[in-house]
Amino acid sequence: MLGDLIAEEQGRITGRRVLPGEHGLPPTVETSYAASGTLLGVPVQDMGTYTARLRDDGTLEGGGQGVLMGPGGAHASWRGHGVGTFTESGGNSFRGSVVYETDSPEFAGLRGVAGVFEWENSVDGEVAGKLWAWR
Repeated sequence: MLGDLIAEEQGRITGRRVLPGEHGLPPTVETSYAASGTLLGVPVQDMGTYTARLRDDGTLEGGGQGVLMGPGGAHASWRGHGVGTFTESGGNSFRGSVVYETDSPEFAGLRGVAGVFEWENSVDGEVAGKLWAWR
């Protein structure tokens, strides 16, 4: 069941590059970002990189990974996967799932939880995301 909103963040894209497609697939766009927000009520800095490729139906398939850092050395890593669409303004919008790994007490509530997310990129490089617990 979809649970409580457990994270929100906003930030900026810090880099992009186009990678060659493999095995006859179209090229992949790699995007890195830095964002700040809260996770389980703890202030965090999030750094991540994800790749996305255009599918035959015009949607995007993406996956990525990143690290979160909180005060006092709290930390977590994440891996996610999702599908996206292009927005009318030229950005994109993704929906997907994410899982975390951590041994920090501040983020113990992430253990055994899958998250579902909404992620938005604007054409000018702004990013924003929300995450809900899926228990």
